[in-house]
Amino acid sequence: MSEHVLITGGAGFIGTRLAARFAADGHRVTVLDSLIPQVHGAEPERTSPLLKSLDGVAEVIVGTVTSKNDLRRALAGASIVVHLAAETGTGQSMYEIDRYVDANVGGTAKLLDLLANEDHGVRRVLIASSRSIYGEGAYETEDGRRVYPGHRADADMAAGDFDVHQAGEGVLRLIPTDETALLHPSSVYGITKQMQESLIMTVAPTIGVEATSVRYQNVYGPGQSLKNPYTGILSIFSTLIRQGKEINIFEDGEESRDFVYIDDVVEATYRAATDPRAAGETFNVGSGVATTVNEVVSELFTAFGREVPTRISGNYRLGDIRHNVADTSRLAKVLDFTPSVTFREGVTAFVDWVLAEPVEEDSYQRSLDEMSQRNLLK
Repeated sequence: MSEHVLITGGAGFIGTRLAARFAADGHRVTVLDSLIPQVHGAEPERTSPLLKSLDGVAEVIVGTVTSKNDLRRALAGASIVVHLAAETGTGQSMYEIDRYVDANVGGTAKLLDLLANEDHGVRRVLIASSRSIYGEGAYETEDGRRVYPGHRADADMAAGDFDVHQAGEGVLRLIPTDETALLHPSSVYGITKQMQESLIMTVAPTIGVEATSVRYQNVYGPGQSLKNPYTGILSIFSTLIRQGKEINIFEDGEESRDFVYIDDVVEATYRAATDPRAAGETFNVGSGVATTVNEVVSELFTAFGREVPTRISGNYRLGDIRHNVADTSRLAKVLDFTPSVTFREGVTAFVDWVLAEPVEEDSYQRSLDEMSQRNLLK
């Protein structure tokens, strides 16, 4: 059955690929996006390749989820809403608190308020949540018990101890985090993503709308912003490599993330938005593999065929987690899908794309300076 799909934040990295996926299957797509300069540049209509990629794919409404009028216009005729719109960036969220809460929580509240109080044809809302809501995620004690440690202490990290500890326990072993894990985010961004998800999953069923949540791990791939210093280390490090600049590796480089390739994310999201079996479900969307920052640098050097100086500085950011890796078994069990692109395959494809793009101005240092000034980067 053909659907009319509204994708909020749909002119971004994930949204444009997802819009194309829906359109390819014959669905009508509307995109609502504010085209913020941090992602799209100062003149997006002229310079944003992401926006350009929506030509012939989706109707684009330039507007914001913080405006009920913009949302009302975008919702007209929609049967599925994929709610991607959000301010992103763990570090930035710790000092642009009002902006993050207004967009992420306020925008979600306005969307639900319209669905609760006005006529519409929406039958399902999918919320793009985040691994950040888990905080440190799941670990196992020496005697096999599962625990969810609290946030790392500033004093420990200042002394060069970046590992995760829990009082009364010995060495903790990282294990995959499943969807039943304790939610205890360690950043403003994580808090807002938890609130977004909680609002959708709680309110939507009470007003007769199916709700589904997908918790993204660290998404990467061709099309990811090379301008935005808050998008992730693959984009940041790639720009530094192309400029021949030193890479500052935070902590000891052994902190790890679950990197998941954009094509796998799009397919998982498409299925979660359209499959009847996904109603009321929450899914981790990740590769299920933990990759350290040191491994990221090594794979990028291999893919670029060149190296730049690196420095393991011991710097750290308050609000960062040490590790997280997803248990994706529910995605496989319910929707018959398991992300399959390996990190090496994904990095190779990403670097091939990067090399065809112009070398962007390095705004990463400016973002670090902003955090340092606020005592968030040590």
